[in-house]
Amino acid sequence: ATAMAMTPVAANAMVDYEGVEYLGGSDKVDINNANVQAYRQFPGMFPTVAGIIGTHGPYKSVSDIYNIPGVDEKIKAIMKKYEANLVCLPANPAYFIDRINNGLYR
Repeated sequence: ATAMAMTPVAANAMVDYEGVEYLGGSDKVDINNANVQAYRQFPGMFPTVAGIIGTHGPYKSVSDIYNIPGVDEKIKAIMKKYEANLVCLPANPAYFIDRINNGLYR
């Protein structure tokens, strides 16, 4: 039998995502693509509010988060407090799927 050598092929990684700064590297967080961990910088947002935002969507605008079913006024007040720190970019499949669990653990 003849052995066949296989040359590894590079994976297609997204290295130039234009919204990368909103995934946790600035004081703005993208509600469609950022992982819940990005909300830790805003006291009161993590884990409850971040989880609510992350388990819904995709959103067309930041104001859509106020239309999530079953969210009480206390939670909405926390959302409102940080509304200026939230942005809404189009959902990107490479990031949207990992908003709750991106596989990074302590």
